[in-house]
Order: sequence, then structure tokens, then C-alpha cells
Amino acid sequence: MKIKYIFSIVTTLVFCSIPAYSQDIPIEFLSMDLESNQHTQNKIILSNEIDGVISEHATITSDVTKQVEVKTGYKLIYLFIKGYGQLSSGGKTYNIVPETIMLPNNVKDISFTPIKNDTLHYLKIAVLQTELDKEDIKTFPEENTNNIYFKKFTDCKSYTEPIKSPQTTSRTILPNKYIPRVAMGTVKTIGPDKVGAHEHAMLEQLFLGLSNNHTIVYADEAQVNFPEYSLLHIPRGSSHSVSVKADNEMYYVWMDFFVDKDGEEWLKTHNTKDD
Repeated sequence: MKIKYIFSIVTTLVFCSIPAYSQDIPIEFLSMDLESNQHTQNKIILSNEIDGVISEHATITSDVTKQVEVKTGYKLIYLFIKGYGQLSSGGKTYNIVPETIMLPNNVKDISFTPIKNDTLHYLKIAVLQTELDKEDIKTFPEENTNNIYFKKFTDCKSYTEPIKSPQTTSRTILPNKYIPRVAMGTVKTIGPDKVGAHEHAMLEQLFLGLSNNHTIVYADEAQVNFPEYSLLHIPRGSSHSVSVKADNEMYYVWMDFFVDKDGEEWLKTHNTKDD
């Protein structure tokens, strides 16, 4: 009896010491280095995290010219995050600088290459188009779907939001009405500062850490260090926030993938302002 009693106490103590379950924050760090004999590198990032979304980190040197290939049934988004280059299409040339977004849309003759002796790093996001998406996109403005969308992040319109401090600069780098159920933006500030806790069950969300980002991301009981050139997935429906310590920088891309069209009402919390 005494042995059973002791065993019962030990078992209770062990189970009490186990923390309550909380969902982790999946994160992956981008490899920003190439071997000396490498000219290209491709890797799927956060594979199978969000249904219908494929995230790929690609790296090319100036020995490589990349042709943009259409992926049947998907819409593509390119986020150029490091390096300089040139993009060509239809006799036009666009200068690629760090932190530029490009959507090929329905344009097929697009190619790009780094400038001489440089290396380009970019994320290619492929978003599966459902039958409802294919119908919805027919209602979008033609200029949004038939032309290249090419913008530096800093040229995009800024907005404010109740969960962010007045010192935070937020920009919408991809408004909705370009790709069904998708929107993207940036958040930038200097610590100490934070993005307040909030929830959104109507969308899946990825965060991409940009240059000099050194923050902490929280989701329910979980937290993770979020450095530059990393990609993480906010668990859907979690109460999540971001903090940055004194003198550190917060700078990241948020990517919203809405479950359905109605979920885009969330974007009305963004108060657009003129710069």
C-alpha cells in the first residue's frame, strides 16, 4: 500500500509538471549562401503548411536568366528580398531592387537576371485557384490581371491599424482584387514597440522577416524568435502578436490567404492614408 501511495504521488507530480499543450509556431530559416560552384538554388519552404499555397525560396547568380513559367491552376507572386537585377517583358525593362514585388498575372514573356556579379534571392508564392476563384477574378479590373504588377515595397500605399503604434509604418504591397483571397503588406518600426494581440479565424497567414528584422512572435502560449530572412506560419485562429526590443528593428511581410471571399472584410480594419 505504501509503495502504491508513493507511486501515485510521483505520477501526479510528473503530470502536473507537463505544461498545457499549445500549438507551435512553424518557422524556417532561408539559406542565403551559395557554394562557390553553385549558380542556382531552389527550396520549398514550410511545405504543406497551408492548403493550396506553395512557398519556394530561389537564389540565382548573374550567370542565370530566369524565365517566368506559368503554373497551371495557380497564381504566382514573386518577392525579391535581396540583390539587384533586371526584369524584361514586351520590350520593357524593370529594375529589381531589394524588397520588390512582382505578379506576372496573364503576361507570359517575362525573364529576369541579377546584375553582373550579384545574386538575387526571392520567394515565389504559388496560390491554387479554386473554381470559385476563377469566377471571382472575372470581376476584377482588367488592368489588375492582364498587366505585370511590379512595385517597390516603399512605393506602396501606407495604412494605419488600431493594433499598431503611431510610430509603425505599414504598407499594402498587394491589395486584394489582384489575386482572389490574397493580400500582402509590410510592417516596420523601431523598438521598443509591438503589434498588439489579435485573432483572425477567417485567414491563414505567413510572415517573412526582411533585412534587419529582429523580433519575437507570440501565438497563444507559444513564442519564437523571428530573425531576418525567415518564414513562419501563424497558427490559424490563434491570439498572436509581435514585439521588438529597444533599438532593434521590426520589418516583415504579412501574407493573408483568406478561407473565402467574405473573409476579406478583415481588410477594412486597415485605414488607408496618403503619404
